[in-house]
Amino acid sequence: MPELPEVETTRRGIDAVATGQTLKKMVVHEPRMRWPIPADLPDLIQGHVLRACLRRGKYLLLEFDPGTVLVHLGMSGSLRSVMDGELLRRHDHVEWVFEHATLRLHDPRRFGSVLWHPRSAGAVDAHPLLKKLGIEPFDPAFDGKWLHLGLSGRSMPIKQALLAGDIVVGAGNIYASESLFRARIHPKTRASRVSLARCVRLAEAIRATLTDALDSGGSTLRDYVNATGEPGAYFTLHAAVYDRMGEPCRVCGTPIKRIVQGQRATYFCPSCQKV
Repeated sequence: MPELPEVETTRRGIDAVATGQTLKKMVVHEPRMRWPIPADLPDLIQGHVLRACLRRGKYLLLEFDPGTVLVHLGMSGSLRSVMDGELLRRHDHVEWVFEHATLRLHDPRRFGSVLWHPRSAGAVDAHPLLKKLGIEPFDPAFDGKWLHLGLSGRSMPIKQALLAGDIVVGAGNIYASESLFRARIHPKTRASRVSLARCVRLAEAIRATLTDALDSGGSTLRDYVNATGEPGAYFTLHAAVYDRMGEPCRVCGTPIKRIVQGQRATYFCPSCQKV
């Protein structure tokens, strides 16, 4: 699944080629996504300028004067700019045709979504899919104290608390494993037992891990492409623990272990990460 770095990389690419341009038309080739694409959406935004391309968690926010289009890439989707005359591919479900750029949403599984939030409904952060999301990891307010307060009283393992996304967004499965390794915290540790000092380390580790992923092109998927169709540099190839079961820890040499938490694979070093 595209995670925060993939979505942010896509956002930057779209912002560079489409923001400030007038939408000539929106074409829906397949409306049956995770939720049906509103039938009147193309008419609502046609002829309007894309004022901004923003991101909240893993949602892309395309801001027009009448409101905001929320785009989620689902499990294996991508949103990319295509050349003039490029043939439509199978699973290209939606097109946004601007004056000097065309964006296409490609989603083989159709788990993604294209939704509408009219300006009359208030700030887009109030949308049901956004209002419960945690703080952004690059927000200056996100630090160890914020994390410690959010974990207070939670009996679930720290890895699961990070994946919930209601304290901080962006620490997806791969990045949560990597961040916990950097902070030297065992993934099974009860969330409420993580001390303030360790929360400080963990907050710094989350931010550093996501920064590294962005620098590598934000790729956790081998078939991921960014907004210009370029593949990522595969952050996972440089991972310290993720998908390295049985391989030696890069720090101490102990074999990396794999467990399953909430149906998701977790990787850690049993020597560097004590319970």
